Amino acid sequence: MTLLFAAHLAATLFMTGVIWFVQVVHYPLFVNVGEAAFPAYQRQHVRRTGWVVGPPMLLEATTAAALLVDPHPAFPLNWAYANTALLGVVWISTWLGQVPQHNRLLAGFLPPAHHKLVAGNWIRTVAWSLRSLLLLTALLA
Repeated sequence: MTLLFAAHLAATLFMTGVIWFVQVVHYPLFVNVGEAAFPAYQRQHVRRTGWVVGPPMLLEATTAAALLVDPHPAFPLNWAYANTALLGVVWISTWLGQVPQHNRLLAGFLPPAHHKLVAGNWIRTVAWSLRSLLLLTALLA
């Protein structure tokens, strides 16, 4: 296994774990924060989450691009393209779906925004899960 592939795999597996935690535990619990405390909670959530997910997401993007240029022997180029396309789905969903809903929630808990946040996050959850399966399949091949 190359260092490039290992770094990419590690970042992807980390983010897959984070997204499942967020989807199943964290986002659904927003409803229990309480109306008065929610704006401050949401500001802290956005700030703190950025520190946790920003570096691995940037590492994923960088190493995904590098794997297109320098593919891993067990990771065919068409798999690298599929991997990168799924990562594109994650980033597009993040910026066009999740970020706007988080911004709406900064003003206070809004059930429609919360519902869109939880429902829309399944796109990222599935995409990251498929990426992990693809990468682990290549690793075990």
